[in-house]
Amino acid sequence: MNIVVVGGGAGGLPLVTKLGRRLGKRGKANITLVDASASHIWKPRFHEVATGAIDSDLDAVDYRAHAHHNHYSFSKGRMSGLDRENKEIILEPATGPSGKEILPERRIPYDYLVITVGSLGNDFNTLGVREQCLFLDTREQADRFHERFLNHCLSADFYRDTVSVAIVGGGATGVELAAEIHHAVALLKLYGHKELDRSRLQVHVIEAGPRLLPALSEQIASAAQAELENMGVKVHTSTMVKQADENGFITGDGERIDAALLVWAAGIKAPDVLKQWGLEVNRINQLVVDPNLQTADPAIFAIGDCCACELVEGKNVPPRAQSAQQMANHTAANLLRIVKGEPLKPFRYRDHGSLVSLSEYSALGNLMGSVRGGSFFIEGWMARMMYVSLYRLHQAAIYGWLRTLMLLMAGRFNRLLRPRLKLH
Repeated sequence: MNIVVVGGGAGGLPLVTKLGRRLGKRGKANITLVDASASHIWKPRFHEVATGAIDSDLDAVDYRAHAHHNHYSFSKGRMSGLDRENKEIILEPATGPSGKEILPERRIPYDYLVITVGSLGNDFNTLGVREQCLFLDTREQADRFHERFLNHCLSADFYRDTVSVAIVGGGATGVELAAEIHHAVALLKLYGHKELDRSRLQVHVIEAGPRLLPALSEQIASAAQAELENMGVKVHTSTMVKQADENGFITGDGERIDAALLVWAAGIKAPDVLKQWGLEVNRINQLVVDPNLQTADPAIFAIGDCCACELVEGKNVPPRAQSAQQMANHTAANLLRIVKGEPLKPFRYRDHGSLVSLSEYSALGNLMGSVRGGSFFIEGWMARMMYVSLYRLHQAAIYGWLRTLMLLMAGRFNRLLRPRLKLH
């Protein structure tokens, strides 16, 4: 049996890890992971990559090395087509920096296919956004922001100018990025930017809705806004953006919010290519799946941000890392049932709560399952520890607990030897 997983993100990588250990190791199936990148970084940490809070080279998981240790195969490439009649996926030709072809178009056969290609920022066709704004959908985009951010800070320090950043989107990404920028500027002053400090920093967070963090509770949103404003972040709620230009954003009221760095973190959609494969998609390109996470083609599953799985009538499973991980675990179990000839079981999403990191300053959110049932609010150092533990759980799913503890220890030693901020 050939099982192909397209996308090595928060859902795809844990999925091939489980399948490799349970099926690949025992020769019961050939497991193949396909991804356009050579390495993996947990997407909820892209805002930390963008500011240099973590070193993307040190925290990355190399797919080929991981495949070798976990009994699956890795094929680097971008899926461009789907031949459902012959049960093959099509990978576009791979080219080098000069444009020279490295690999031709390739076809990979499958008996079962799992699509977990994640999501992209949704610019809602807003004029100028694609040309002028930075996105944080991929590691490459996060690295691009990091380079431009450091150059902007270097120039601001020399000319004694303002570091200005405007972020559209008051969800978790926008809120966390704003806090990380303040932390990064404070650290840069320690590393030689003598004229630079947080008094020279101007960060705007622009949200079209009436409050920040619209997917979370009013209590969390109010606490997050208070924390950001205490740092000096200017929060603009109920503010639509109708255009972006080289100097900033123009709002629906005709006002300008100018900044040197423009970031778009408002809304998501699945990649446009999903519309071309003859499978049902919704208005934001997500593949529509049944309770078993299967598309209209029973040989094709979809999990994570790229799928629309109904939670209750009119409401889908939220696009979060915890959703992708739960779907990965469930799909791995269902594929094992297929191998054993057992019936599939429907997916049930369990909301374990949500946490938002405000860099080293704090964290806040809600955890599900208090002694009375429901949820309870959490903030401060305890919330920060819980937030960090989410990443450790992700690492444990990929490496196992022994290697995760070793990585934790290595990270502690690195903090003694390396700068607290990536400076290049």
